[in-house]
Amino acid sequence: MPDRATAFWTLAPGKGALCQQELSEPMAGDVLVRALASGISRGTEGLVFRGGVPAELHPLMRCPFQEGDFPGPVKYGYALVGIADYGPANLKGRRVFSLHPHQDVAVIPVEGCRPVPDAVPTERAVLAANMETALNILWDGGAAPGQRIAVVGGGIVGGLTAYLAARMPGADVTLIDIDPARADLAHAFGAAFATPDNADSLDCDLVIHTSASQSGLATALRLAGMEATIVEASWYGDRPVTVPLGGGFHAGRHRIISSQVGRVSPSFRPRWTLSRRLDKALSLLADPVLDLLVGPSVDFTHLPMAMADLAGLSFGCPVVRY
Repeated sequence: MPDRATAFWTLAPGKGALCQQELSEPMAGDVLVRALASGISRGTEGLVFRGGVPAELHPLMRCPFQEGDFPGPVKYGYALVGIADYGPANLKGRRVFSLHPHQDVAVIPVEGCRPVPDAVPTERAVLAANMETALNILWDGGAAPGQRIAVVGGGIVGGLTAYLAARMPGADVTLIDIDPARADLAHAFGAAFATPDNADSLDCDLVIHTSASQSGLATALRLAGMEATIVEASWYGDRPVTVPLGGGFHAGRHRIISSQVGRVSPSFRPRWTLSRRLDKALSLLADPVLDLLVGPSVDFTHLPMAMADLAGLSFGCPVVRY
């Protein structure tokens, strides 16, 4: 049994390092997980790394196995895939996913480890937390078959949301992004594509905003049809945002709602636990087309440099290899 682990810590805003720490001995009810890969959330982890979590949200923004506190030193992350070397018979030797920070070996309570389906490759499994977010967004928005749906923002969460929405019978889904290159992604996922400039007449039943930009939010409001719902799924951290509530907002009787993955959508909460939702998200990653969202590979030893230059990494969820 190892007695030390190496983990990525944000020491202070804009400064990260790999740090060694003691590893507790696994007890009954624990799983010893040796990491294979982990995913970097460009949005949330980027905000944490630059110290952008507002002080009043420090308690709410804690991830399940976080150590330390914002702005740092803090160990943060939630997309770890590894092999269960020690644990109950139903998990031992299997790949598991955990909402755990970047770390080469970890002792995790068994309830914090979800088995990765055999049909889901390790690198694609790091998208589980993002897929869970996309699923919750559609639940929050009341997405239904036959609707005209726009997803503004073609990043990882936006792409997964469009992918899921396009699989509802009769749904007419359009992915909106300022980068015309995202058209190939949209079409592969079964959705149409438009840039904000040529998406004026969609008259949507449901608009989902994931771009984390003020201009994207304005586009989302513009695309909403009469009495439509706009789901604001972006998180802006400490950045102020102006919401354009003039124009047709009131005349159109638009409704803006928030979506956040920390809790199951209210209409599903009586029946769905967080574990059930995460298991469903993992099963939804079986489609090979989702490899289009798997981004550049980052060696664990280079993680501090990669976190400092997230904007310089190519499209897709960066995958840390151990």
